[in-house]
Amino acid sequence: MTAGLALMLALGGLTACKIVPDPDPETTAAPMDDAQRMAQLAGQIFDDKLVPFVADRAVDTATLKSALAGGLDAAGKAHGVRPGSEGSPWNFLLADQGSVVAADRKSRAANMVLDTDGDGQGDVTVQLGPVLRGTSLRDAADFLVFTDFRDQIEFAKLGRALNDAAYERITLPEGDLTGIIFQFQGAATLRSATEDIVIVPTVLSQVSP
Repeated sequence: MTAGLALMLALGGLTACKIVPDPDPETTAAPMDDAQRMAQLAGQIFDDKLVPFVADRAVDTATLKSALAGGLDAAGKAHGVRPGSEGSPWNFLLADQGSVVAADRKSRAANMVLDTDGDGQGDVTVQLGPVLRGTSLRDAADFLVFTDFRDQIEFAKLGRALNDAAYERITLPEGDLTGIIFQFQGAATLRSATEDIVIVPTVLSQVSP
């Protein structure tokens, strides 16, 4: 091989080379799974949309109990939201305050019972978590429609993600909660007029002492 031919081959090899940039980590990240996507959605809507939605439509405990005296369906038609078919549970939005008459802080499904009318008896139970049961927040928000989601699995994960977002926003004082007054806003699901009112809170704040 002549020196000239060798030089031409070397130059040809150089011109065929191409510099490939490192991939952008944001564009090459693994796609999110259902739980991650629903957690992201819950974070986006909780403070900006869900909290004001509950505050705007909530009734106090006395109003709800008075309506329930006329039957669950009557109370639901006046103050509730029931997605899906007839016979589904009614969901109610509440805002009130009350004194703690009992509290369980040891369970993963921790809760406290509030007296909202001053008679010394519990009127509502507020879930404290970390395990918050039910899908009250999802089902009471009429802007969250099942048909907007891929399937029941994705919709169920949204319910759990909203509960997780609610838990992340709960702050409590140390020690015994008995006698402390809390304000709350949140949602409860009822399947009968006599069922205990159990709330998943969107807002929970200490009033006194």
